[in-house]
Amino acid sequence: MSDARSEAARYAARRAAGEDPSADPDSGKPSSSLTAQNMSAIVETAIQQAIRRGDFDDLPGAGKPIEGLGSHHDPDWWIRRKIESENLTGLGPPALSLRVENLELDAQLDLESSEARVREVLDDFNRRVVEARRQLQGGPPVVTPTRDVDAEVDAWRERRAARARAAQEADEAQAKPERRRRWWSLR
Repeated sequence: MSDARSEAARYAARRAAGEDPSADPDSGKPSSSLTAQNMSAIVETAIQQAIRRGDFDDLPGAGKPIEGLGSHHDPDWWIRRKIESENLTGLGPPALSLRVENLELDAQLDLESSEARVREVLDDFNRRVVEARRQLQGGPPVVTPTRDVDAEVDAWRERRAARARAAQEADEAQAKPERRRRWWSLR
């Protein structure tokens, strides 16, 4: 392979001599157009020159393994990384997203302030579970159980009452003044 500097010098010499600078010096014919072989040679030359100049020295992460490379090949690695970095949800098959939602449903219900709204959330969840069971789109089977609305509403009431009692006890504990002992008293 020839160096780009020497090629540039030859080009300038041909141009100064009044010859066609794009012509092949051996045959005198114009040089062929850019092909895959030419392009790979040009790219390889540029890379080798950059290495000689030290352009690739002191890059961030030099000498360290590439993050996220495992021992197995995952063709969808970039999708998984994007989902994790953007914190995207609801993109998987319904069976998996319903399982995750089932685990987080009690916490979601505790955020609701009315019994009617709790019933709406539970009815919507149960409807989506039944729809997912009816669809035959492949993927993992839907094993998420439907929720008993009345039992869940009763559990929601109990959790709400327990939180109210705990808050009231905390307020009473703060409001109750401590009896101060005087330094001269022995009691």
